[in-house]
Amino acid sequence: MSKVSLEGQVAVVTGAARGVGELLARKLSARGAKIALVGLEPDELKQVAGRLHADADWWHADVTDHEAMAQVAREVKERFGKVDIVVANAGVATGGPFVDSDPVAWRRVIEVNLIGSAVTARAFLPVLMESRGYLLQIASLAAITPAPMMTAYCASKSGVEAYAHSLRAEVGYKGVRVGVGYLSWTDTDMVRGADQDDVMRELRQRLPWPSNKTYPLGPAVDRIVAGIERRSSHVYAQWWLRGMQGIRGYLPAVIGSVGQREMRRFEPRLGSVSRGLVGAGGAADEQVRER
Repeated sequence: MSKVSLEGQVAVVTGAARGVGELLARKLSARGAKIALVGLEPDELKQVAGRLHADADWWHADVTDHEAMAQVAREVKERFGKVDIVVANAGVATGGPFVDSDPVAWRRVIEVNLIGSAVTARAFLPVLMESRGYLLQIASLAAITPAPMMTAYCASKSGVEAYAHSLRAEVGYKGVRVGVGYLSWTDTDMVRGADQDDVMRELRQRLPWPSNKTYPLGPAVDRIVAGIERRSSHVYAQWWLRGMQGIRGYLPAVIGSVGQREMRRFEPRLGSVSRGLVGAGGAADEQVRER
């Protein structure tokens, strides 16, 4: 599909206080889009909104809260008059062996990444139908390949991928295009938080190239912006992820075999792995739920 100019378009970005969401908001704004930021960190959201090039505003909301997100959708429509683009980007992660995992943190990853994405779409689809707009669901390499010590994250990202592909068939005839965005390990607070754990960092470094690298945030977000401009069905933040689609059917068996060997190697150290949500975004989510 040919590019759509972002000038004057209204884009909603969840998880916009930092990382992918924050830089995506800045790059969309630089192309003339009006931005609605949604997240859990009001101070950071206010600062991000203040730095944007075009008209912008922010909303403090938990994407898993149906009533709150429905209200955000109404207020964004009132504030900007329409919504053309929604990027369901909000996400959290936890790592470590499933058998010893914190059940609350494990469930929260599913709630934010999968349920929160569905709540976001449910709130904004009516206005996207009015504008014949675009919903981009941020998934991950974790949707394409399983990974030991990442059961919650892989389950959540596989879930949002399947959900978004199914949704595309439902709303396409009403003019709404749905895309899935795939990112490998990208230099964000979430990945840096995961890397603070020695076992998780070393396990990732033992992955085969090119999945063992951390990629810079800027080029990844540039590719996401290009996907939004084209209303793409599949958006790949790193070039090689497209090629992973062709071999994904073989990956569970390969990871099952290689992963067992690596888990045996790391078993004496598994007790030291953090069980909570990782990174600054995970900390913000935990703080909100403690109030």
